[in-house]
Amino acid sequence: MKNYNKYKKNFMILLSIFLTLIIFSSCTINKINSNIQLTSRTGFFLGTVVTIKLYDNKNTENILDLAFDKIKEIEKKMTINAENSEVIKINSFAGKNFVKVSNDTFYVIKKGKSYSQLSKGRFDISIGPIVKLWNIGTENARVPSQSEINSKLDLVNYNDIILDESKKSIMLKKEGMILDLGGIAKGYAADTIVEILKKHNIKSAIIDLGGNIFAYGNKPDGSKWNIAIQNPFSSRGNYIGIVSVKNKAVVTSGIYERFLEKNGKRYHHILDPKTGYPVENNLASVSIIADKSIDADSLSTSAFALGLEKGLDFIEHIKNTEAIFVTKNSKIYITSGLKNNFKLSNNEFNLMN
Repeated sequence: MKNYNKYKKNFMILLSIFLTLIIFSSCTINKINSNIQLTSRTGFFLGTVVTIKLYDNKNTENILDLAFDKIKEIEKKMTINAENSEVIKINSFAGKNFVKVSNDTFYVIKKGKSYSQLSKGRFDISIGPIVKLWNIGTENARVPSQSEINSKLDLVNYNDIILDESKKSIMLKKEGMILDLGGIAKGYAADTIVEILKKHNIKSAIIDLGGNIFAYGNKPDGSKWNIAIQNPFSSRGNYIGIVSVKNKAVVTSGIYERFLEKNGKRYHHILDPKTGYPVENNLASVSIIADKSIDADSLSTSAFALGLEKGLDFIEHIKNTEAIFVTKNSKIYITSGLKNNFKLSNNEFNLMN
């Protein structure tokens, strides 16, 4: 294994120290013009850097307080990296009993199971046992043996997630099953922030949860937001093109940020629930543009796992949803609704008809 995990560990330590200093005091206020000011705050939640930028004619620090309080609440309920979250409790009672949960957690798991069904299991929130074997993105990342993978595959099945709507209770059918909401919780958090902004009549905002973007309203000048699509072969900040949106989530899944390398082979973090190994196809990334961030979050993983042809067809049949597929040979394919709303800006890529 190369030095990726060591580099990431050191980076995360420095980032954590930095964010510890700023997490409650990082509110930045800049005057845009005589009527509009930008209020911005950054923190570290849900395993990623979260930044919210509000553009309004009034002081909005109290609204940022509400937004970050909600993110912390969601993290406390849904993380699998703490001892007492609701999801940890569900996992610990797998094969034994139902666990009553909050409305937030029940909604996210119900939505996750729905998308698991829609994708025919290519996206599966019960993939936790396989995720724990690989641990990609942590200092404990490794390539598990085939026998280890085989021993866990039978525990991955969204049909074994049992929901009791009347009691807001959830049970995993088999002992050893593990829910992992990492592919959907950030999206839900973004959507709850949108509801807070609506309630307080905010007109313009950008919500960024580790690259999961929600462009809220129009820009302060009344035009749409221009959202850059990440170049999957380059560092963050380099992009291949731009989409113009308002009130839309833009979420990308790709092979470029979380991975491990061993014996000259790279293993990315998007795991196939059917094989237990990273998905193998010709895609480098998939970006989804949708009305809800929770939908874009789960659909980006689903479409990536389905591959180019099936993924394109899959998204074309979902209302108010578009996608940008980038292949490993630098070709770009877009859904029909983006024909006039994707501007290629990198001549190393080819936009296909």
